[in-house]
Amino acid sequence: MIPTSDFDARAVLPLGQGAVDILILSNGPGEVTTWVRPVVQALRRQLGGDRTQVRISLVLSPCPNASGHEVAVARAYPEIDRIQGAQHFFPFLLWGKTAEQWDWRDRGVIVFLGGDQIFPVIIGKRLSYSTLIYAEWDARWHRWVDRFAVMQPAVMQQVRPKFAHKFTVVGDLMCEVGAAPLNATASRNTPSPLIGFLPGSKPAKLAQGMPLMLATVQHLHRLNPRLQFMLPVAPTLDVSTLARYADPQHNPISQFFGSPKAVLAKEGERHWLQADDGFQVELCTDAPAYDRLRDCALCLTTVGANTAELAALGVPMLVLLPTQQLDAMRAWDGIPGLLVRLPGIGALFARLVNAWFLRKKRLLAWPNIWAGREIVPELVGHLEPGAIAQTVLELLNHPTALADMRQQMRQIRGKSGAAAAIAALVQDLLTDSAHGPPQN
Repeated sequence: MIPTSDFDARAVLPLGQGAVDILILSNGPGEVTTWVRPVVQALRRQLGGDRTQVRISLVLSPCPNASGHEVAVARAYPEIDRIQGAQHFFPFLLWGKTAEQWDWRDRGVIVFLGGDQIFPVIIGKRLSYSTLIYAEWDARWHRWVDRFAVMQPAVMQQVRPKFAHKFTVVGDLMCEVGAAPLNATASRNTPSPLIGFLPGSKPAKLAQGMPLMLATVQHLHRLNPRLQFMLPVAPTLDVSTLARYADPQHNPISQFFGSPKAVLAKEGERHWLQADDGFQVELCTDAPAYDRLRDCALCLTTVGANTAELAALGVPMLVLLPTQQLDAMRAWDGIPGLLVRLPGIGALFARLVNAWFLRKKRLLAWPNIWAGREIVPELVGHLEPGAIAQTVLELLNHPTALADMRQQMRQIRGKSGAAAAIAALVQDLLTDSAHGPPQN
């Protein structure tokens, strides 16, 4: 993060007359950690740290995958001045009133970083603010949105020529992690390699991911006691909540993997999971844990945004999607997400949706999706911890395979700079608004 005192207000480009508001709309834990953070940092670099001139607000909308800790995570970003949680969103959307009765300046820009793309359209009209949507895969409401920052040119294929001027390809915000050099992970052939585990942050993933990974650690520890293990705690989780998924008494899905019991231990600021077998799993509570992840020879991870972060860091990975308990996999968005959460019959819908999804072979990890081929291994199905442990050891014993994985990730990860490009578009919209209303 960039301390406020490090901002140089003299570097700010002219914005016209009067102070301005930047309103960021976002929703889930992944968006708050991987999209909002780099964008607000870039906005402060672009627009300066004078809060009397540029104020940044964050409003969250409801998300089925929310953890409830998103506001606490965002409060750690010094670039943001005001935050409103998702529970207050719809009164703001419908009537324009925030829970704390925020005031709004005459000019501003709404930056969409997650949720439903209709939200910035409605709120932008009410506040008379310009609107900017970051779009990964599709962009909507072309007529009523002022600018689109898109991840890839394919998003623009269905855009009518009259709206093409609104679109700018900025790249993938996920690649902002990759600002650090990849050669930091070029050689990890040490006597005590560090293995990282990223089981996810959502209950549906943790319920299976924690016992599977602990059972895998148990096998690895028996096969090679020199190995060390680390788990970066997601900023939307606390260590006590995480530890409950490691206890078979609190997590009945553990029975499907035969995982050992592990309890939370603490000494000073250090936390770890202590298993009955004697092994330990370090819990890294620094967020983001990029420096610690770069120390890993290999990471075992579930699907999701963490695969993009690992790819950007150049950390080799093994991607796991266990299917032992199909009705426990409920981390879906949209209509499928609503169906699998219905009381009583949600478990049935979960089994049907997941069986349909898994019926067809598809790429699941972000580096594989970007490359259009499997460059990091994906293991899907009734996964056995012992077999996963053997795969891990085979990879560790073949450093050339890990080096090849790093090289391919370096080639496909894309360039960083999406956040800076978005900040520049915000700058343009503010400058244009100083000369009159936007032309759509």
